[in-house]
Amino acid sequence: MLELWRLGYFVAVAEEENVGRAAARLGVSQSPLSQRIRELEAGLGLALFHRERKRLRLTADGRRFLDQARALLAHAAAVEQQARAAGRGESGKLSMGFVEGAVHAGVLGRALRRFRLERPGVGVELWAMRSGDQIQALREGGLDVGHIYTPPAESAGLRIVLVAEEPYRLAIPAGHPLAAETDFVEARLDGEAFIALSERGNPPARAEWIAACRATGFTPDVRVEAIEPATILGLVAAGVGLAMVQESLAHTAPAGVVLRDLPSFPLRMRVFAARSELACAAAKAYFEILKA
Repeated sequence: MLELWRLGYFVAVAEEENVGRAAARLGVSQSPLSQRIRELEAGLGLALFHRERKRLRLTADGRRFLDQARALLAHAAAVEQQARAAGRGESGKLSMGFVEGAVHAGVLGRALRRFRLERPGVGVELWAMRSGDQIQALREGGLDVGHIYTPPAESAGLRIVLVAEEPYRLAIPAGHPLAAETDFVEARLDGEAFIALSERGNPPARAEWIAACRATGFTPDVRVEAIEPATILGLVAAGVGLAMVQESLAHTAPAGVVLRDLPSFPLRMRVFAARSELACAAAKAYFEILKA
């Protein structure tokens, strides 16, 4: 197999048409350079040069080989440049998972906007995924960065940081008796029909939410589950039940939904960013933007 340095030697000699000038250009001795060129010709089984007293002229085979050598060296330089850019986190592709809460809280949009300004050469793939699925994909190398609700109990090999936090608000159907009450006691919610995010997607989050409700003085009766918070608001508007939604969703609430503050409710909606300890440079750069 041809080494790139041999091709570089050949191109220099071909362009200079003189071994002495080529040796000076390359910073090598003239005699070893002549020997390397003869070794190249022997290895290829081609005469690359017509040798005159003070000049080397390319043969027809030499001219064809020069074009190929230049193309190969240019390709190798481009590959090296791309690899160095990837090593600096300036190129390549970033695969990111996210939960809907990261979108509604604005953390995903803000970070992506800044990241694309700072590193326009990096492509981004976004995947809506449950928190547990993201953690598994991060561990298996299927994702570079995750945006999750609940950190795993075992976080070895991962970097995790809180990137968004906001209170929950109570969403009530406009026709519900509680909608007219501006100062109600949370205990009035005991036994009311609730809509909640699917427990299957994040069992620890459901357990934490139920515990927070009980600490506030009521136990919700979850009768309907949904995958997305926006869907939950639509079901509230249809009168299916009450729900807890993150504060940033208030402006998206459809007609037929009344929102109430729950100052004594201890739980807050949290979004965490996660990446592998061995993440690529682009993932580390994005992670730093999230932490800022």
